[in-house]
Order: sequence, then structure tokens, then C-alpha cells
Amino acid sequence: MKYLIVGLGNIGPEYEITRHNIGFLTLDRLADAKAISFEINRHAYHAEFKHKGRNIHLIKPTTYMNLSGKAVKFWMQELKIPIENVLVIVDDLAIPFAKLRMRAKGSSAGHNGLKSIEELCGGQNYARLKFGIGDDFSKGGQVNYVLSPFTKTEFEELPFAMDKAIDMIYAFCTIGIAQTMTQFND
Repeated sequence: MKYLIVGLGNIGPEYEITRHNIGFLTLDRLADAKAISFEINRHAYHAEFKHKGRNIHLIKPTTYMNLSGKAVKFWMQELKIPIENVLVIVDDLAIPFAKLRMRAKGSSAGHNGLKSIEELCGGQNYARLKFGIGDDFSKGGQVNYVLSPFTKTEFEELPFAMDKAIDMIYAFCTIGIAQTMTQFND
């Protein structure tokens, strides 16, 4: 069985350690734990490994956030992975920092990466792992906030939340989304 795990983010050193790149950062941590590396490929950095008989493919789209759907659609078709085996890791302003919630489907809630996936991959029926980044910004400051680096305190907390996110990825691929949500959602 094959799974596609998509970490959303923006390419480039100026975005590397920003809140909007939590999907990239989480997949980087998973790749480090598995001692695998990402290779640049069509529309994405790609890595793969096996876990409990499952082939797990990781992608970090190189299309920038607002065109993420292009990469997801390409890799779904290339690897012949159905939408029910796709999990997207995304930052979420509406969730407190470092809290995690998996959902089987849902709206984009204004997130440009999710909007793109929705438009190009057939709607809202795909799993997402929402990684809380908090909402500590003043009115009109949303864009600057998501593209800003983590605070020192947040950066120290990140590894624990990313490790839980990785456990949730493994669970999604082995016990399914319903049991994963029951077991892990904050």
C-alpha cells in the first residue's frame, strides 16, 4: 500500500524556519529520523521509505504555497496514490501553537496551499494534519505573522510537537484516519 505525505511550505532560505513552513520542517525531521534524504524531482522534493509494509512517499512542493495542488496532483498520478491515502501537513492560525488536529476533510479556511489542492485534486475530501501556529498578531498582520520565524520559546517546543506529528503520520498510514483522530487529536 502506498501513501503520499505532503508537507506544505515555501522554498528558499528566507522561508526556511517560518511558521508557514511547518509542513516542510516536520517532513525534514521525519526524513532525518529515517536517515533518508530528499531528492529534487518534478514539482517537489521527494523521499520515500517503508514502514510496516507500507510505502510512504514524502513530498515538499517546490511550486510555492499557492500552487501546491500542482505538485500534489502530479505525485498522486505519478505514484498512482488515491486521495484517501494522501495526508497534507499544514500550518493553522486557528489552533494554539504546537497543538495538532487531524481531519478527514474540510474547507481551506483561507489557506492558499489548501485552496490550490482543493482546486486541482478534486475537492475537500483529503486528510490534513493541522499544526497550530497560534494567532499572536495584530489586525491585518496575518501575512507577516505566518512568514515570520518562530520565537525562541516556540522553537524550543517545536521538536516535541513535530515528533507527535510524525507519530500521527505513522498512525494514519497503519491504523487509518478515524483511529488516528481518536487517539491523537488535541
